[in-house]
Amino acid sequence: MKRGPGQANNIGLTRNEYTGSASTLCKGCGHNSISSQIIQVAYELSLKPEEIIKLSGIGCSSKSPAYFLGMSHGINALHGRMPAVATGALLANASLKAIGVSGDGDTGSIGLGNFKHLVRRNVRMVYVIENNGVYGLTKGQFSSTADEGQELKYAGDNPFPEMDLCLEALIAGCGFVARSFAGDVKQIRALLKAALSHRGTAVLDIISPCVAFNNQDISTKSFGYGRANQSSLHEIGYVPPMEEIILQDHEPGELEIVELHDGSQIQLRKLEAEYDASDRIEAVRRVQLSQEHDEFLTGLLYIDSTRPSLSEVAHLVETPLAELTADQLRPSKNDLDAALKRYM
Repeated sequence: MKRGPGQANNIGLTRNEYTGSASTLCKGCGHNSISSQIIQVAYELSLKPEEIIKLSGIGCSSKSPAYFLGMSHGINALHGRMPAVATGALLANASLKAIGVSGDGDTGSIGLGNFKHLVRRNVRMVYVIENNGVYGLTKGQFSSTADEGQELKYAGDNPFPEMDLCLEALIAGCGFVARSFAGDVKQIRALLKAALSHRGTAVLDIISPCVAFNNQDISTKSFGYGRANQSSLHEIGYVPPMEEIILQDHEPGELEIVELHDGSQIQLRKLEAEYDASDRIEAVRRVQLSQEHDEFLTGLLYIDSTRPSLSEVAHLVETPLAELTADQLRPSKNDLDAALKRYM
């Protein structure tokens, strides 16, 4: 049964009680739409806010955990270091549900090593990448996922091939890999629900265009042209409000061409209904094929529920380590003596 926003869910909370602070991101930014879907999913699943930890690094995307689940635990880590902090937090308390939000720069550049090791260890968490191909918070430099040949206001032409973070996750052995678009709200909600129930690391790469920096300089009405042809006394930035891009009835197997705010386009192809998400080799093949056709393949690319999570591999006790007493954590004298004998 569909509930209204003011109606309480199974644990007595309304949708508004899953919100956070007011967003300070640009109006029309896809990151805000993603936050809204996390709120909606948490409300529909009746998740207990106190059992959720939100984690992020640095960047526009990493600000967004402040905008959802205001009653949950949360931490901003250093740039690119969120996976390491998440690993420690979830070893200390494996009973928490974790939602990490990162960006393409935070994950694919400075944080790539941390990201790959989180996936390799299969830390149980939902890892959302809000992917816009630029460093929006620091004025629009290219990130590792920027398209080769892409032209940006301040960075010029990108001479390097783009990195596909879904492909990186697949190669690292991730057991849940999916891609979506910020405007495809139904697909995002379905993928978030599946990711929250996954046994280990669930990577969800969401294409989320930057309304501030991914625009063309050709128009004399563009920000780039205006700044290039004026004498500024000091830097004053302004980003006009934009409408969020919402897809309507994007059917499985179909190619959808999405017009962005700057007049450019991206091509989204939704996986067909009969696609086998348990075939890792096929997932790699399809991702690479979509790259060759300049398409983003969306949907659940790969899932493997058989891999044990890090907490299972480490044989953690059922009680969170953070809740164990000193006597329970400290080995007895007999245990220590027995351990030391092995080295004599």
